[in-house]
Amino acid sequence: MTTKQSPEAKTTETVMVHEHIDTVDALMAHYVAGSLPEPARVLVESHLEMKPDHRLLVRDLESLAGEALEETPEAAMGDRDVRLAAVFASALPAERPADLPTKQGFFPKAIRNLVGYDVDTVPWKTKLPGFKEYSTDIDGCEVSLMWIKAGRALPAHTHKGMELTLILDGAFNDRRGHFGPGDISVADESVDHRPVAEKDRPCIAFSVFDAPIKLTGSFPQFIRDLIG
Repeated sequence: MTTKQSPEAKTTETVMVHEHIDTVDALMAHYVAGSLPEPARVLVESHLEMKPDHRLLVRDLESLAGEALEETPEAAMGDRDVRLAAVFASALPAERPADLPTKQGFFPKAIRNLVGYDVDTVPWKTKLPGFKEYSTDIDGCEVSLMWIKAGRALPAHTHKGMELTLILDGAFNDRRGHFGPGDISVADESVDHRPVAEKDRPCIAFSVFDAPIKLTGSFPQFIRDLIG
């Protein structure tokens, strides 16, 4: 699970790491501000679809942002003609793929529209025994769908950047606690964990990375985790 370090990836890292998104509340604040890269925005939108009660926090943040905007002093626009010329000369935005049909799917609608698949059509690739993944690069981030066999542990690792993970089905546990459907795991270089899928059913998750992970843990444990 690695990313290509393109110029776009460096821009995304500035947003997701250097602005210190270390909690779900901070992630929601960036969502309201419109400063998230597209995959992270889709992750939050999918979380809100799965847990609509959490939209109350988003509405509160939007209200606070509106109040702050109203209190901002007016400022004259400098170089008005130059700015308008730049706007009209800019390239048209890239066309986004048409939304998939709005029929009920296993994945939240925003994820289906982003990756173009639902759970029964994902071109899964087996990475380890009991672990399948589909990954692609979008907007400078690595986007990953993961299927983890019930009871399977992923190798212990930390992060060179930011990792956002939304649980779509099943659950996993790590040293921080329990993450079930609709929960978001926010992890960075301060988090060293070994996610373990719960034993009653597979765990399916959607992750967004802006930098590669770094394997940790003892060599014997790493070999056991590779074997599964």
